[in-house]
Amino acid sequence: MQIKVSREAIAEAHGKLSNWGRWGKDDQIGTLNFVTPDLVARAATLVKKGKVFGMGIPLGPTGPQSGLFGGRWNPIHTMLATGTDAIAGVQDDVANMRYADDAINMPVQSATHWDSLGHVFYKDKMYNGHDAKHVDSRGVHRLGIEHTRDRMVGRGVLLDVARYKGVESLDDGYGISNDELDAVAAKQGVTIGKGDFVIIRTGHMERCLKNNAWGGYAGGDAPGVKFENCYWCHEKEIAAICSDTWGVEVRPNETPEVAQPWHWVVIPAMGLTMGEIFFVKELAEDCAADGVYEFMFCGPPLVITGGTGSPINPLAIK
Repeated sequence: MQIKVSREAIAEAHGKLSNWGRWGKDDQIGTLNFVTPDLVARAATLVKKGKVFGMGIPLGPTGPQSGLFGGRWNPIHTMLATGTDAIAGVQDDVANMRYADDAINMPVQSATHWDSLGHVFYKDKMYNGHDAKHVDSRGVHRLGIEHTRDRMVGRGVLLDVARYKGVESLDDGYGISNDELDAVAAKQGVTIGKGDFVIIRTGHMERCLKNNAWGGYAGGDAPGVKFENCYWCHEKEIAAICSDTWGVEVRPNETPEVAQPWHWVVIPAMGLTMGEIFFVKELAEDCAADGVYEFMFCGPPLVITGGTGSPINPLAIK
């Protein structure tokens, strides 16, 4: 599929791929509706060895954020009470108990995370026709991340595009086509199905970690899916798409007219759940070793009322 990406192409895709009303006018979880109890039960049968792979990156000062998108910062971990406080007797008069306590301050999308369906608008609308005015200084009053708290479980499939191409990492600006995703799946012996959580490996994060420098990782150029991928996701009826990059789609974008054109369709039109900044190195190595690229996936969000997203530590269980 060759698409000349433009505002017109975005509008066309928005109309053709819209899931507005598909699951009722009050729906707030979009493509997660594809995940049925039967599919969750079937995913559980994929656990054969009890191997668990965590795909979240550490929440701390060495994360990838550099101040883009309104000033996102890396998580700030602050101690509220410490062992040195206890030894000094500071806690004895008030609490009469010696303890440690702490806090964390972070944008919800600064590390491994889900985007909520209230994260991106198309013109003045969110997914399912909800008005953008339902997001204000008090939070996301429609389509907040809390509505997905028990829906992020199912069959996971890793599509290791970098390994398929025989490289450690795809180059920044490399656009992954639909045909290439299908070829990777065929090579790995998996078929993408309804309700799947699809995870794409580009090697981008691993390149940054190897170089011990994030560079422009959080907001800059990156490998990723082409705009045409919105049609692929719609056809496959997947529950979610995730990546080891900061934004899933290729950067620079395929048009200078808009930023993140793929986002304009998959979130507000399709209601597609998206996961970003996934650490997949260990999972990919294990899949390459045993030839098994499907697994049980579990990645519930924090129940942040009115959140545009949530930090997570998603798990692949084989």
